[in-house]
Amino acid sequence: MSRMDASDRRLKAALKPEPARPKAERQAPSVERKGPDEFHWRRAADWPHLEKLDQRAHWGIKKGLGNTRALLKVMGQPDRSYPIVLIAGTNGKGSVGALLAHAMKAAGSVVGWYTSPHLVAPMERIWTDGHHIGPGALDLLLNEAFEAEREEGLEATYFELMTVAAFSAFRMTGVELAIVEVGLGGRWDATNACDPMVSVLTNVGLDHQQHLGATLEAIAREKLCIARESHTLVVGPDLDPEWLRPHLECRPAIFPAPRVAATEIHWGHSRVKGHVLNLAGAHQLKNLATALEVMRHLRCLGYPIPDAAMWKGIEETQWPGRLWQVPGLDDVWMDGAHNPDGSQVLADHALACDVHPDIFFGAMKDKDLEAMKTQLLRMNPGSVTGIVGEGERWADSATLRSVWGDELEVLDIQEAVGRLKQKTGRTRLVTGSLYLLGDLLQELRIFPQA
Repeated sequence: MSRMDASDRRLKAALKPEPARPKAERQAPSVERKGPDEFHWRRAADWPHLEKLDQRAHWGIKKGLGNTRALLKVMGQPDRSYPIVLIAGTNGKGSVGALLAHAMKAAGSVVGWYTSPHLVAPMERIWTDGHHIGPGALDLLLNEAFEAEREEGLEATYFELMTVAAFSAFRMTGVELAIVEVGLGGRWDATNACDPMVSVLTNVGLDHQQHLGATLEAIAREKLCIARESHTLVVGPDLDPEWLRPHLECRPAIFPAPRVAATEIHWGHSRVKGHVLNLAGAHQLKNLATALEVMRHLRCLGYPIPDAAMWKGIEETQWPGRLWQVPGLDDVWMDGAHNPDGSQVLADHALACDVHPDIFFGAMKDKDLEAMKTQLLRMNPGSVTGIVGEGERWADSATLRSVWGDELEVLDIQEAVGRLKQKTGRTRLVTGSLYLLGDLLQELRIFPQA
């Protein structure tokens, strides 16, 4: 009997979504509201194992699958309890995952979705059947992971622990399909310890070169390691299978996603085949195309996916932090583009829609800030303001001014929130880092729901 078998009943109870409160008890939406559930978004320090996990946040990246495989073995191989779609790519992984999760749920499947990073709280990373995991359930699952770690004499990273917790959560909730987003690269990412039924590569761009290699070819080799022999590999519409083949270490069946055309593209949404796509921008049409191709294969594998239900799920898909209008603020948009490719597609979309926003920019210091600036300035923004958060990873005010110019106004998080709360009558765009968006949302007391 595995250690997970002994606590199945307790975990299943904790993983059940909490019942909705009566209408009379519900509060109207407000920017100052702490979230849809005060209990759900309580600080990590209120839960001992979440607090212990938080202490691992600064351990950095550890290459290798040994830790994850050892933990999964002790925990009873939860990742073998359901089929998995594993998604890699420089950009678009989360958007493809969001579209798949919502569409498959609408089609009647019980779906688990694992994504990273989170914006405000780690519970955002694990989504089961339409709900983020609760802090109590995650704390119990982390307890199991830490016990397995002690038994094996390991020191696992934050991401390794969250990954095994997600696999366990999906087993406990009886998911029929798990959608799993790679954290970094592919070859040595903790998620690659599983055996996916379908693998997905959205695109290949220059990012994290210090870990993945300096060229597109080197990065492609790392990401393509999520493919499995003779299994389906869906690739985004920008990827040429003939360019990919020499970089593969196995022989999957490669299926490029056919392009999808929009009948209308607006700043905040697109319209495709008579349906609204709330993930805005031409780049999201590529992510939609990739998700549709994955679902074509899932149909072939026996999943019932009626068109009407699928499109209903697509229309309902929201993905906070990806050209997302911040609720309660006046025309403030957030996009987590954190590399030159992401900045480029964001600028392309702004130009296509003739939107010239006031930009608020903050980023990590290891990013290609000059290349991101070059792309964002193509928008002809009304103004640019810098933002710096707390911690050594941030590009500080001196670094931002060396890139954007000595006259750049630089705000801290609290000052930026005060500025964003003001009504200016202009479109404002916050971009450069998902960590930036998370810090701002935490200060604004806005807790996103995917």
